Amino acid sequence: MSKNFCVQDLADFVGGEVAGDGQIAVAGVADLRAATKNDISFLLKGSQASLLSETTAGAVVVPVGVETDLPAIRVKNPALAITLIHRRFLEEDFVSTGVHTSAHLGQGCQIPDHVSIGPLVVLADNVKIGERVTLEAGVVIGDDVVIGNDAVIMANVVIRSGCQIGNRVIVQSGSVIGSDGYGYVQDEHGRHVKRPHVGIVILEDDVEIGANSCVDRATFGVTVIKQGVKVDNLVQVAHNVTIGEGCLLVAQCGVAGSTTLGRGVVLGGQVAVTDHATVGDGVMAAGKSGIIGSVKGGSVVGGYPAIDHRTWLRASSAFSKLPQLVKDVRGLTKKLMSLEKKKHDNES
Repeated sequence: MSKNFCVQDLADFVGGEVAGDGQIAVAGVADLRAATKNDISFLLKGSQASLLSETTAGAVVVPVGVETDLPAIRVKNPALAITLIHRRFLEEDFVSTGVHTSAHLGQGCQIPDHVSIGPLVVLADNVKIGERVTLEAGVVIGDDVVIGNDAVIMANVVIRSGCQIGNRVIVQSGSVIGSDGYGYVQDEHGRHVKRPHVGIVILEDDVEIGANSCVDRATFGVTVIKQGVKVDNLVQVAHNVTIGEGCLLVAQCGVAGSTTLGRGVVLGGQVAVTDHATVGDGVMAAGKSGIIGSVKGGSVVGGYPAIDHRTWLRASSAFSKLPQLVKDVRGLTKKLMSLEKKKHDNES
């Protein structure tokens, strides 16, 4: 069902200031090029204000200070405002579909009335599910798993025994929560003996795990991803790792065992963090960095091994000049040797 909001209502919702006719109604969100008179669009940077003259949007969200003839909502953070507005258009009340007839429910499961459990879902024994939870087709939930309210577990996710999933958690398709960690001990014959992993995984409230990511259970104790962490696709979190509140882990990151990330850490794409490292609050690591030890809070690092990002950029720039530098050094060495030979001959 389509929704309509007047510009004034949306401005009140995001704490913005209306310029122009606040009673104009809009029914959706689109970018400046695709927007029609029924849409609200957005401008992220004041320096691009000339783009507003080309749009047919019915209204726009703009930075404070931008002038336009269109009905506008002026805000300090247009990216946040339009995100909240877009979410409001897409919000739907939870519709309970109940438990599909092909789902398997183990013994002792606690399932409230208002859930949506899809085809071929498997719940093992003693699973406890909160209110308004969605389990899409093919989800497999192990023994004694607890899932909080309003969680969405998408198709073909596996959550293994004992794990705890908080409120409003989203786990995207194909991910595995609570797989065994990668731990082996070599015996006297050189064979790799698998270590038991008897711990669990805890995903706290408002965590999102991207598609085809893996979070390993602890050897003992807990692997924990704390409140508000957002994990991208194809990320590996190893056993006994702690990810602090509000961290962002971008695609193909890997965090090795027993490592701790503080609050608000940002790991760019393909960043690798070695085992038993401590990464302080607010650290940012550029894509493809390799963190091989502890990093002080607030640092911005890059490269392998990861160092101060500005230093890494200078080093990267110098790297491309190395062939010429080598050539120059060889030339200077040759000239120096020639001068020393002449000096020696003169002294003789």
